[in-house]
Amino acid sequence: MYRVFLVDDEPFIIEGLYDIIDWPAYGLEIVGSAENGRDALEALKGLSVDILLTDISMPVMDGLSLIREARQFHPELKVIILSGYNEFDYIKSGLKLGVENYLLKPINIEELQETLANTINKLDQSRPDRMFSEYDIGILRDNILYRWLTRRIASYELNERTEMLNIRLDAPYLAVAVLRTDSPSKPFYDTVQQLADEDKSILPFVDIDGDQVIIFLFSDREQGKAKALDVLNSLQSRMSSNLVRISLGSVEQTEDGAPASYAQAKEAQEYFMLHDEPVVLDYESLSERSGNRSQAAVALDWSPFSKLIKAKELGQLHEAIDAEFEQIQLIDGVTPAYIQSMAIEMMIRFKMELKEIKRTDQPELYKAGFVQIMQADKIEELAAAVKEAATLTVDSLNRDVKSPIIQQLLANVHDNYAQPLSLKTLSQQYNIHPVYLGHLFQKETNETFTEYINKYRIDKAKEMLKDTPLKVQEIAIRVGYWETGYFYKQFKKYVGISPTDYKGLL
Repeated sequence: MYRVFLVDDEPFIIEGLYDIIDWPAYGLEIVGSAENGRDALEALKGLSVDILLTDISMPVMDGLSLIREARQFHPELKVIILSGYNEFDYIKSGLKLGVENYLLKPINIEELQETLANTINKLDQSRPDRMFSEYDIGILRDNILYRWLTRRIASYELNERTEMLNIRLDAPYLAVAVLRTDSPSKPFYDTVQQLADEDKSILPFVDIDGDQVIIFLFSDREQGKAKALDVLNSLQSRMSSNLVRISLGSVEQTEDGAPASYAQAKEAQEYFMLHDEPVVLDYESLSERSGNRSQAAVALDWSPFSKLIKAKELGQLHEAIDAEFEQIQLIDGVTPAYIQSMAIEMMIRFKMELKEIKRTDQPELYKAGFVQIMQADKIEELAAAVKEAATLTVDSLNRDVKSPIIQQLLANVHDNYAQPLSLKTLSQQYNIHPVYLGHLFQKETNETFTEYINKYRIDKAKEMLKDTPLKVQEIAIRVGYWETGYFYKQFKKYVGISPTDYKGLL
């Protein structure tokens, strides 16, 4: 992978650059960022960097000076300038320094993507012997395969990337398996990789949830399915010392069915609530079992329940559950086994809904409910178990609207707001991609990470201005702003007046 460093005195620009470009898809990795030229120069001295994206007008050291200084120890450094100034002198100076492009803000994404592609091409031509490391290739494989299974990649890009990485997807059929464990380890992933090394029709990767995914490719539906189950059962035996939950999606055509098989394997994972012993859950077998409930039975319409959960309308949710059980009893030919399986399905859907909202799994909430359903003798007992699951779900949402990851992140910010903090460094602590962490943070707080930390720092500064005799410059440093000018700018943005004027009002 080629390495990229970002420099801009507006943190939201840096955060935006993380989000608007799919860097791994270009074979690029952001290795750092800075908010002024001096900090950037110090960081670049200790980093291997191929591409520098930098603003021109910045405090302490401007972008042109940064380029000149950085070229002394990175002579082959490729530079892309980002600037809010459409001035000839800037452009002329930039061209003299041999930059790849001079892009005006607001950034045109297509132009930036084209510039990156051209820059990568130049780097490739200048380093014909350049090889990707095994780690780089692994990241690219995971990214490409995950995007394929979630319909987030165009066919032309998929073909290009799979050819580059020598990934063969030319078998007519496939099935996708998901392996999940509470304590993933290197031996766990190595065992799967060893299988792939021995059999090229097996493609393993790790998805964004941390699950080990295996794509089985085969030419014959029945034989391929049997082989996949044999391999998975063998894996289950080999990993007996580590509880591994293995699920297999349906057999689909490779050309357009992979996302469906992947989604089914993920859904089948939820049925492990019903199994204590090691077992490989086959989605098609689960589906057949459900299909034999009753010829007259209809599929559960979950959307009304989903809306009531999100609205936290517990009373209406209980009424909807009672109505569903009453309606089911009126269907001709319905069996007790069908009603029980519907109750199980509703329990699983509550669990999945909560996981989707909170971005974290809480199986312990529903364990007793599954036991109640399996032991129930009356329909009223089944309905009561499902209503209890509804209550637990809404109570969990009322108690805590944020996922554990975001809670940890907020606690980190509150404890260390005076220190340099970025999504890049924090994401490494939580082993989450910075772009995904940024999206999750904004979804759960309705603010970007940069907005939140600036507001928090300014609130702390207001307290210090009110309660301490410290000078404005000292307060700026104590709340995490090493550049007083930038502190003034942020304070006025969020308070409406300068910190000096604010102190004068107290």
